[in-house]
Amino acid sequence: MSVRIVIAEDDVLLREGLSRLLTEAGLEVVAKAGDAEELLRKALAHRPDVAVVDVQMPPNNEDDGLRAALELRRRLPDMGVLVLSQFYEADYALDLIGDRADGVGYLLKERVADVPAFVHAVDRVARGGSALDPEVVGRMLGRRGEAPTQGLSPREEEVLAAMAEGLSNAAIAEKLVVTEAAVEKHIRRIFQKLDLPPTNTHHRRVMAVLTYLRGQQ
Repeated sequence: MSVRIVIAEDDVLLREGLSRLLTEAGLEVVAKAGDAEELLRKALAHRPDVAVVDVQMPPNNEDDGLRAALELRRRLPDMGVLVLSQFYEADYALDLIGDRADGVGYLLKERVADVPAFVHAVDRVARGGSALDPEVVGRMLGRRGEAPTQGLSPREEEVLAAMAEGLSNAAIAEKLVVTEAAVEKHIRRIFQKLDLPPTNTHHRRVMAVLTYLRGQQ
């Protein structure tokens, strides 16, 4: 079954470009919106699997798209939301995720240029996964103020950043050129240091990222 998408972007060329990219990738764009109010109306009417939303949109051209995304998260909890931002705003990502990490993504617009990775992120969020921009995660992990009391090692931070991108253990191992067993060991230590007990949900991985990033603020 094809993933159903609503696109919200006020730049008509980018909106149509996103629609074409996703359609050519085999996904189904069921509606397009040029402002936050139209996004809310069309998303509630079509109830897509995921909404791809620009942060800054009319009517106020401020964070209207983000606020609409937050409202959709509240009213349609089963719908994924992938927000696109022109600039690095970690607070936007944390506001969007809140205490529920499933079905949420935050990417810089420049990531759209990597079409396969972008399409994969849209599909992952639509299916209840997550996709946090590596630039956002990397900058926050790079803050060196008051470190979290758990004290992650540099390698554990690398693994954590890769987890934030939604990578599997195998993909993390390939990216860091280590064994999958080593990745599993690092993840176990991360969970221990961040005081995240065993659970049946895979979202513990994302909660590990959120716990650490909030500790860096």
